[in-house]
Amino acid sequence: MSNQAQAEKISNGQGFIAALDQSGGSTPKALGLYGVQADAYNTDEEMFDLIHGMRSRIAQAPAFTGDKVVGAILFEMTMDREIDGTPTPTYMWEKRGVVPFLKVDKGLADEENGCQVMKPMPELDALCERAVAKGVFGTKMRSVISAANEAGIKAVVAQQFEVGKQIIGHGLMPIIEPEITISIADKSEAEDILLAELTAELDALPEDKQVMLKLTLPNKANQYKTLVDHPRVMKVVALSGGYTREEANAKLAENTGMIASFSRALTEGLSAQQSDDEFAATIADSIEGIYQASIAG
Repeated sequence: MSNQAQAEKISNGQGFIAALDQSGGSTPKALGLYGVQADAYNTDEEMFDLIHGMRSRIAQAPAFTGDKVVGAILFEMTMDREIDGTPTPTYMWEKRGVVPFLKVDKGLADEENGCQVMKPMPELDALCERAVAKGVFGTKMRSVISAANEAGIKAVVAQQFEVGKQIIGHGLMPIIEPEITISIADKSEAEDILLAELTAELDALPEDKQVMLKLTLPNKANQYKTLVDHPRVMKVVALSGGYTREEANAKLAENTGMIASFSRALTEGLSAQQSDDEFAATIADSIEGIYQASIAG
């Protein structure tokens, strides 16, 4: 795979990034929304087989191509599996024109100062080496901010950039994701603190290094426009964070230069019980709506 071609696709391609990286903790809910209840599987292995089936069905849908979906974030187990007899990252890029990313975090530590940093990742170097060997372009890792607490947000951002530099060392593009919980009363204040902390870390990055940012859709339109324009940022993508697809698309369209990286909002309306034609039509509508919102700014 050509790193340069993938970088060009993410930097300049029209479209959005699909988040297909539900972990062990979020998979049962994702399957439930897809119409597969807990009594349909008995083991984790069976559960992951079912979610891989859903992801494969999405990736093979006629509308899921690089024309409107520029990238896809994969779960580690998805990276290690195949779609239609082809390793998933290779299938994504060579068959669909979609740049593959990998979720690398191992979940969240306990809350401190209203925020949750990531759990330690002692296997990160080995995982990055495997990702590079499989043709993955970049990574994604998530922290959570649940209060406008300066110390907590500072800790989240500092850890994200520390690990991000480790990932850059492997030739991968890190997506830094400090998610702000959409239901908190002081969300706007948290967004202001986050903007300041991200800007400080970006300003300190060497001139030849870049990261991507994945941020909760802000209360104020173009809250993060200076980050979109920052020379150390390849792309700013938005997470749906619990908003419906309609709400998320409307908010995204107000933010110039931000594109979507939706998970639940992307799969909204899909069902295991749908015929292939029904499934293809539903995902096509979803992709079109998210694509239009992503290019609206």
